[in-house]
Amino acid sequence: MAKRSEKNSLKIALMDKLKSKHRDEEARVWLAIARMLERDRVVNVSKIAGLCTKGETCAVPGKVLGKGDIDFGVSVAAFNFSEKAREKIMGGGGECLSFEELMIKNPKGSGVKILGG
Repeated sequence: MAKRSEKNSLKIALMDKLKSKHRDEEARVWLAIARMLERDRVVNVSKIAGLCTKGETCAVPGKVLGKGDIDFGVSVAAFNFSEKAREKIMGGGGECLSFEELMIKNPKGSGVKILGG
């Protein structure tokens, strides 16, 4: 049970960071992601491959699972990745980011596509 409590604490801390970034940068994308993190969301690699194009950045307010394939580079930020999902995304030439890394890389959240609605 401690593991679940720790995960919830990490999620709450991330939501606070996203809301703060929203206020600092006046970027509504961070607030939208924070609100979506309140529910557990799961997105498969196949959905990323179907909804994103090469070079895009997408955000998954939840966990990315490895079902499906992707053969092009896309940047994916998520709360969590399965090992298989990480392998597939990186194997296709993409990158797996934490939300903290994405906020540093793209403070305004410009062009970020949110998946998992």
